[in-house]
Amino acid sequence: MEKLVSNWCKSKPLPESYIFPPETRPGKLLVPICNTIPVIDLSKAEGQNRTDIIQQILKASQEFGFFQVVNHGIPKNLMNESMDVFKEVFQMPAEEKAILYSDDPKKSCRLLTSSPNYDWEEIHVWRDNLRHPCHPLEESIKLWPEKPTRYREVVSTYSIEAKKLGLRILELVSEGLGLESGYFGDKLSEALSISVNHYPTCPDPSLTLGLSKHCDANLITILHQGDVSGLQVFKDGEWIGVEPLHNAIVINIGHQLQIISNNKLKSAEHRVVTNSKVARTTAAFFIGPSDDSIIEPAKSLTNHACNPPLYRAFEYKEFILNFYSMMGYDELSLKPFKL
Repeated sequence: MEKLVSNWCKSKPLPESYIFPPETRPGKLLVPICNTIPVIDLSKAEGQNRTDIIQQILKASQEFGFFQVVNHGIPKNLMNESMDVFKEVFQMPAEEKAILYSDDPKKSCRLLTSSPNYDWEEIHVWRDNLRHPCHPLEESIKLWPEKPTRYREVVSTYSIEAKKLGLRILELVSEGLGLESGYFGDKLSEALSISVNHYPTCPDPSLTLGLSKHCDANLITILHQGDVSGLQVFKDGEWIGVEPLHNAIVINIGHQLQIISNNKLKSAEHRVVTNSKVARTTAAFFIGPSDDSIIEPAKSLTNHACNPPLYRAFEYKEFILNFYSMMGYDELSLKPFKL
């Protein structure tokens, strides 16, 4: 419990173990908030503009690996209530947070700090993190926090809506790539988990990071980043900030979608910077394959000599084992899976 940043951050200066090397720390340069990352109005996807919206999604996924969606169908009051509940978790007294805290990586629902690799990582990141599975919901919810008392009710509703949104976007992607309807259904999108990140105010944001540079291992990420900036995407050799838009959802292409699309879509490197004036809380829903799913480039995208498959077939659990045991939250090389 003494490890949680939120329990001690206001009482002492930035510890040495949180200071990144000069080449990877954010420094004092202000990264501009980028208004070029596409914002896509999903309400237009059900009408005569459907083809245009699909092309916007594909273009954003190719150029940035990120885009934001508005009019996405998740009720605003649910988003607001969920964010309030997420913030409450980290505002609870230390004795309440102690019930959730665990160093055991086998515990599926737990509160931790920095990353699951805390005990052997060289440098810690400035965040506390609550993570747990959301599928199957009936079983998973029994493991979730009992406090705040409305957590289970609110987050279960939100997780259903987030999964629905993710599947809707995946169906649009499937249509745009020329894959059959429902291609990303069933086992390819079976897994659902949540990662709630809390980045307390930091005494020196120029020296540390809330999350270091990484790509997401899963299929697609549904991120509620709230109203405080901090997310940055690496593009064309520089970091650009993702503007927080009220009630927008950030969509992040994961490694599995890059592989299945045979590099037609891009899994982008991103990181999180901290803030000296205000804390930041975010919630990411990770949609991914079941452990025994076979991942490979879609056959219809690699069916001729000029467009050969770029990756070998593998079980998703092999990818995850490599991701966490070899690279943790650092940049993941796809080399072990390339042909």
